[in-house]
Amino acid sequence: MTSWVSSATGDTDFPIQNLPYGVFDDGTGARMGVAIGDMILDVAKVAHGLDPALFAAPSWNAVMAAGPDVWSALRARLTDLLSDEAQRDAVTPHLIPQAGVTMLMPFTVAEYTDFYAAKNHATNVGTMFRGPENALPANWLSIPIGYNGRASSVVVSGTPVHRPWGQIKGPDDDLPRFDTSKRFDLELEFGAIVGTPSNGMVSVAEADEMIFGYVLLNDWSARDIQAWEYQPLGPFQSKATATTISPWIVTKAALEPFRTTTPERERPLLPYLHEPAPMLYDITFEVALAPEGGTETVITRTNYNQMYYSAAQQLCHHTTSGCAMRVGDLLGSGTISGPTKDSRGSLLEISWGGKEPLTLATGETRTFLEDGDTLTLRGAAQGDGYRIGFGDCAGQVMPAPALPDWAQ
Repeated sequence: MTSWVSSATGDTDFPIQNLPYGVFDDGTGARMGVAIGDMILDVAKVAHGLDPALFAAPSWNAVMAAGPDVWSALRARLTDLLSDEAQRDAVTPHLIPQAGVTMLMPFTVAEYTDFYAAKNHATNVGTMFRGPENALPANWLSIPIGYNGRASSVVVSGTPVHRPWGQIKGPDDDLPRFDTSKRFDLELEFGAIVGTPSNGMVSVAEADEMIFGYVLLNDWSARDIQAWEYQPLGPFQSKATATTISPWIVTKAALEPFRTTTPERERPLLPYLHEPAPMLYDITFEVALAPEGGTETVITRTNYNQMYYSAAQQLCHHTTSGCAMRVGDLLGSGTISGPTKDSRGSLLEISWGGKEPLTLATGETRTFLEDGDTLTLRGAAQGDGYRIGFGDCAGQVMPAPALPDWAQ
């Protein structure tokens, strides 16, 4: 299938097969849009036959809450409008160039949960802190490990991220100090967005049906703050600075051709976590780091097929306690790392805890992030003659805010 929008063929993240959802402002107000090539379709102007209330607010939450039948109807409507040459004259006035618009949060985040679900990442981190013989916690091969994060910290691509303050205690310090994080890091993740709510436990198959779409996700992490605070209850302020997501929601429907299986299990999962069908996706990711004023260096490349637990398994497990899921809940996959050094999803792993500095294209080195650095996550699934991309997920590290007098 092709689109009559000329920029929607060839080298683009947004062909007719994608049609991701976002919220944009071209200077005349925020509204809902669909990416097609290098253009954005003002969706409210063309969604005839659907309830106008779904598009009244600049957020995709109402569409998500309307359920899978509406999701399918909207996608079919948009596909027809943008592929049928006879629709060109009616639709063209509602296309806006992406260049020059401001992209906003595409949905209101209800709750945010982050997981720890890639075996390579968990093994690398565990080896650094506990040694190779105790790298994986005893429960890791049986249960999707996660923690409840802060929905208020989720921001859209392009939002500056300030280096955080926090309690830090070095290995040779008798007591902690209050200081800026010196080991500020990224985490390459994939975010699943819950589109329909639940009340009570759901199966993996039901959980998969609840997912509306996916975004790229950078879960910024202060490793030195985390090292002091994470025992016994896990991450807290070290993960509360910011979580950056890409501005376009790629729907589950667009990713259907790219489904793939989770890896072979080292020990059987409990029955409730069994997958009835492939639940991962073949999506390639990369992370680029650019110093302020300098060229970028791609520091890692990996694939979502490295995950040990899928988003559907994570969502299923989240409901087992009776925890109700809400429209707009966001689930972070956990850091996605492959088996080689150039496929690790965090600087903690790439620099092996700061012991192996990374050399950038500029000649500078990094163990962790410095002020002025811009991190850009990119991801795409490659089809036959087209690709399903997510656009950039970017953020620049800014200096820590001034400390108020009462905190000194």
